[in-house]
Amino acid sequence: MMPRVLEVPPGAVPLLAWARTVPPAALKQLQHLAAQPYVTEHVAVMPDVHLASGVAVGTVFATQAHVVPGALGNDLGCGVSAHRFAFPAASLSRADLERLLSQLARVIPVGDAVHRGRGLPLPPGLEAPPLSTQKLAHAWERLAPRHLGTLGGGNHFLELDRDGAGDLWLLIHSGSRGVGGAVGEHHQRVAQALGQGTPPALDTGTEAGRACVNDLDLACRFARANRDQLAVRALAVLADVLGVAPDPDRTVDVHHNHVASETHFGRALWVHRKGAVGLDAGARGLIPGSMGTASYVVEGRGEPRAFRSCSHGAGRVLTRTEARARIRPDALVHALRRVVFDPGRTHALVEEAPAAYRDLTEVLEDEEDLVTPRVRLTPLAVLKG
Repeated sequence: MMPRVLEVPPGAVPLLAWARTVPPAALKQLQHLAAQPYVTEHVAVMPDVHLASGVAVGTVFATQAHVVPGALGNDLGCGVSAHRFAFPAASLSRADLERLLSQLARVIPVGDAVHRGRGLPLPPGLEAPPLSTQKLAHAWERLAPRHLGTLGGGNHFLELDRDGAGDLWLLIHSGSRGVGGAVGEHHQRVAQALGQGTPPALDTGTEAGRACVNDLDLACRFARANRDQLAVRALAVLADVLGVAPDPDRTVDVHHNHVASETHFGRALWVHRKGAVGLDAGARGLIPGSMGTASYVVEGRGEPRAFRSCSHGAGRVLTRTEARARIRPDALVHALRRVVFDPGRTHALVEEAPAAYRDLTEVLEDEEDLVTPRVRLTPLAVLKG
């Protein structure tokens, strides 16, 4: 699908959308962003675009020399990783999957749960990283060891899937937890005081701008370390119960809330992705569906107009409040009849029901010039945050 050119206010950069529909509230956010003085080239709109705090999910834009902390949300470095096993998924009975899920739930804190006491040892380089303020350093010291290897809530998940060849996969969706929240909130406050535009941007040539870029990078590194630690714990359960180890050559990990210095249109730009994945041509990425629908391993096509980006998932069509109001628990149970999940959490999980999300097949059709789907993953069991 060629991108549609959306209407913008006078003087704004163009809006190029790979989405067949853009919700009116999200369109307003996009139009507002396109008119900001720091945005250059154009704004790319992913097919899973929807309203969010500050900037719509599914937004990709670039600046010449500014970083916009409020355009990335607080779950900095949130992303998805996948691990494949040469193991026949069909050999797992429902009882096997239930046992695996309960063992995973025992070793992985979910929702608001964190590790007790001192928490886990942090990986090298993240024990006492050079954060920009003493207050952030204290927050990191307090939060990082207790939040490392925890799933979090909302749409975060750990999932067992099978591919078309019948092999088993493990998918993990999580981010920087309280660490990213502390970093994001701090730099949004700084930008509010010193920045220009709305959401306010910090000049990367200033001390405040450099501090923001450095701290955001550390939060993204923590997010990846968090997914790695979640994988260590989940893989230990799978090794113990099934006697399997993943194929290291097939592991994938991608961020979808981050800023990166990249070359586009012949110049170095700061590319901001909120609920979008950066994928070079030929690089592998992941686009998860919902609890009850397929996810895909994809290959990037390096489309320059999209700043070499793609969607980060199926994208919500109902807010959490709307989902709670409209989706009955028994409808969720029916939708997940082929997927093992914790039935004790049915009422809480209606906001994550498949009906609250777009059809991922349509999303992939809309971005056919951004990615090529390579592996379809069907969910077997899901542990939700």
